Amino acid sequence: MAKRQKQPPSVVVVGSSNTDLVVQSDKLPEPGMTVLGGEFQVIPGGKGANQAVAAARAGAPVFFVANIGRDDFGDAALQRFECEGIETRFIVRDRHAPSGVALIMVGDRGRNLISVAAGSNDRLAKAHIDRAKPAFAGARSCLLQLETPLPTVEAALRLAKREGVTTILDPAPCRRLAKRILQLVDILTPNETELAEMTGLPVKTKRDIERAGEALLQSGVGEVLATCGGRGVCRLAKRGQQWFPAPRVRAVDTVGAGDCFNGTLASALSAGLAGDAAIRFAVGAAARSVIRPGAQPSFPKLKPGAD
Repeated sequence: MAKRQKQPPSVVVVGSSNTDLVVQSDKLPEPGMTVLGGEFQVIPGGKGANQAVAAARAGAPVFFVANIGRDDFGDAALQRFECEGIETRFIVRDRHAPSGVALIMVGDRGRNLISVAAGSNDRLAKAHIDRAKPAFAGARSCLLQLETPLPTVEAALRLAKREGVTTILDPAPCRRLAKRILQLVDILTPNETELAEMTGLPVKTKRDIERAGEALLQSGVGEVLATCGGRGVCRLAKRGQQWFPAPRVRAVDTVGAGDCFNGTLASALSAGLAGDAAIRFAVGAAARSVIRPGAQPSFPKLKPGAD
């Protein structure tokens, strides 16, 4: 009898799934005004979903823990995840809340109006995390964001720590976090804006960024990876700091670059890459993503360790 092939360590992504409804318009409306728009697009989104797709395209087995509605948007999202090879058994189908949506109007010079209805994302609960414990048991990395309730995020972090899983938190959308939550985070990945909001410190220069990251380390975070766009990524740990430069590319659309970085980082760590190599891999993937429009459609298919 042939031996069953051992499943490689996986990534667990806990987070949000949204559908973006986007209208292009030459003029953005004022209150009480109606304007005629142009092109309309339905685009998959949500930071959790974006990062799950990025991790799957980077070669990791991915379990996605989320809450989506029993509606057409939820059906379409579930089908997309399955097409990406993402394990969906721990995605909840909510009977009472619709799937999350974002209504977006994009005007001239990239100006926009955005309203988000979190819907079922706000109902992802600790009980759903407990039910997903089998996914954590075989994982090496757990990736989270802040588009779901904080008690749920904390419950997932605690479960991951009990199971010996590396925890990665993308603190977006940014909010102040209690020290007890930060102490559960092995890798925190703020961008420059989030770094400034979390610390109250300036982030104009590289030295500013290093000081702000050092302040977060004092809160009990294992290490900080500050993502700084074209300047690259600054890694701050107790043993010191190191900058990882970003490749020079002609950026077309930077939306989703942070999600691409986080997903590919989690995938690379699950594949067994050392920290430095995993960061370089994720920086390169994020750079590739910005040369194409869109978030999920721009994420590259790569294998950790490949050129």
